[in-house]
Amino acid sequence: MTALDSPIPRFHLAMPVDDLAAARHFYGEILGLEQGRSADTWVDWNLHGHQFVTHLAPERAQRIHNPVDGHDVPVPHFGLILTIPAFQKLAERLYAAGTDFVIEPYVRFQGQKGEQWTMFLLDPAGNALEFKAFADDSQVFAA
Repeated sequence: MTALDSPIPRFHLAMPVDDLAAARHFYGEILGLEQGRSADTWVDWNLHGHQFVTHLAPERAQRIHNPVDGHDVPVPHFGLILTIPAFQKLAERLYAAGTDFVIEPYVRFQGQKGEQWTMFLLDPAGNALEFKAFADDSQVFAA
């Protein structure tokens, strides 16, 4: 069984870095992680089946955001990659609870590699969480 076949949810974790080239060297060459999608401000990594993302954040401010698919994504953030039915059920539960979303549930990268449902919210302490779901689970680390 591979990590993609596991019934246990895989984690998604985004961490700030101050030098993306150094992060690429360390995570890609030193640790040997497979690189997925990337942009000028972030890189996706396959961390043993988990989605780990390094986001460029040279100055650590109270709130850091990076543009992804037309939205300001909070960094750092963490969450889970769910099935689409579990994602939709959670979204309904959060809406019913009156949750103020940072980014409301929507389909990101629609029609492209890595198409996914995503939503962002803050916990009571202000920590950013992202929950996501892929129609095609093989696209989690698509480059």
